[in-house]
Amino acid sequence: MMTAPEEHPATGSAADAEAERDGAGGAGAWLDAARSRLDGTVLGPATAQLGRVEEVGDGIALLSGLPGVRLDELLRFEGGQFGFAQVLDRDRVGCVLLDAADGGQGGVGAGDAVTGTGDVVRVPVGPGLLGRIVDPLGRPLDGLGPIVAEALDTIERPAPAIADRDLVTQPVQTGVMVIDALFALGRGQRELIVGDRAIGKTALGIDTIINQRDSDMICLYVAIGQKNASVRRAVDAIFQRGARERCIVVVAESAGAPGLQWIAPFAAFTMAEYFRDRGRHALIVIDDLSKHAASHREIALLTRQSPGREAYPGDVFYVHARLLERAAKLSAEKGGGSLTALAIAETDAGNLSAYIPTNLISITDGQIVLDAKLFHEGHKPAVDVGTSVSRVGGKTQARALRDAAESLRLDYAQFLELETFTRFGGMPDTRVREQLTHGARIRAILGQPLHAPLRLAEEVSLVLALQTGVLDPLPAEAIAAFRAGLPAALDSQAPAIVRALQSTGKLDPADRDALLDILMHRARTLTPAPAPAAKETAG
Repeated sequence: MMTAPEEHPATGSAADAEAERDGAGGAGAWLDAARSRLDGTVLGPATAQLGRVEEVGDGIALLSGLPGVRLDELLRFEGGQFGFAQVLDRDRVGCVLLDAADGGQGGVGAGDAVTGTGDVVRVPVGPGLLGRIVDPLGRPLDGLGPIVAEALDTIERPAPAIADRDLVTQPVQTGVMVIDALFALGRGQRELIVGDRAIGKTALGIDTIINQRDSDMICLYVAIGQKNASVRRAVDAIFQRGARERCIVVVAESAGAPGLQWIAPFAAFTMAEYFRDRGRHALIVIDDLSKHAASHREIALLTRQSPGREAYPGDVFYVHARLLERAAKLSAEKGGGSLTALAIAETDAGNLSAYIPTNLISITDGQIVLDAKLFHEGHKPAVDVGTSVSRVGGKTQARALRDAAESLRLDYAQFLELETFTRFGGMPDTRVREQLTHGARIRAILGQPLHAPLRLAEEVSLVLALQTGVLDPLPAEAIAAFRAGLPAALDSQAPAIVRALQSTGKLDPADRDALLDILMHRARTLTPAPAPAAKETAG
């Protein structure tokens, strides 16, 4: 937001005046100070363009009398409210409001005066935002006092050039087994999380943020048009389970101005780029871009832009493309920082071919697709492994996890196909029964409770136990017990292996054998003893 206007140099503050009167020079010193201030004042005529509000409603104001205003220029109304120019017509300017509700006490009304500022929308950036909840203009919403900003940066910034980027090779550990093992993410990647309403999209993003509590990543969560109860749950999970001192929450309320919802992801990217450009690593979760597209459509229709497919304006693809292109891994010459984006989009009845989902799929580097049928069957997270993909994938996966999960996706796909055929009846042979048993163990391991991300050592151990057949003799109900006791067993029996995996992501053959011994011992303790054979009675 624009900073407060500077104090007029001829007046000074009452505190300054009192201090000068009480000083050694007394009244003479005070007069000398006043004269010096007046000598530095430039006198002369000044001109300013003054416009008027012609119409106002639904967060949009139509203005007249500002022929020199530029696109996206920040405008100030006589009541102190702000907006930015979105549409420039021959005789009118379409302005998107960023402040008070239309009309009424404290709002913008028809006939109000408006002036251009010559600047664009800016937001505060810097370490002072860490651990805070702010609105898209950087104003605090948590009641913890004002934000101490290091600078004010524009919300619209160009994406890094191709020459300034580096290969995406460093992993982002989400702590979610199905993603880390099958669809690995990398620092600097743009991944889409897409699915129907209320089937766990936000939970995946929140779990990824929580899992960064032991990493060096700065995390931003952007809530666009979400219900207050949903935002509160997300914020509580992030601050209570994650590293609050490295998190920023940006909230654009559903009842707020559509302009705030529109600028929210752009403002959050600017806040994250401050850390990226200084060689640090940032993660941003945008929840969600479907509502952002809806606010963009609302603004476009209210400002009388031509509608296109599904009433969206023709530039909706460009809006999201220029936003997500700002996520990147910078080259060493630019500091080596990274900005990873997890964008969330909502589908209707699983329709991935809708306008906004297809746009976002074509922009991002892969998509995690959540299936409503899997969710209602109790498979959580309800990731559809057949339609999900990461276009970076194994290049960023930790070496130990990549080696262990090399054939995991193929095995699981074969299990799903066999399971479908065996539902038609018939008795499968021994080999097919073994595949079905193994596949059921894979499904059990890929399931995961809410807000319980796994460490890399635990993920590697679980996949290793799967692929070596350690879990196959266990009954299905014992898998949960095996998983629950695994962290304590690893910390007590193999702390050096856990530290090596967390720091390097590699597992040498000796450590692999030691880890496998621990897993086999734990599986034996959970395997039920065979029932004693019945004794034959004498005839």
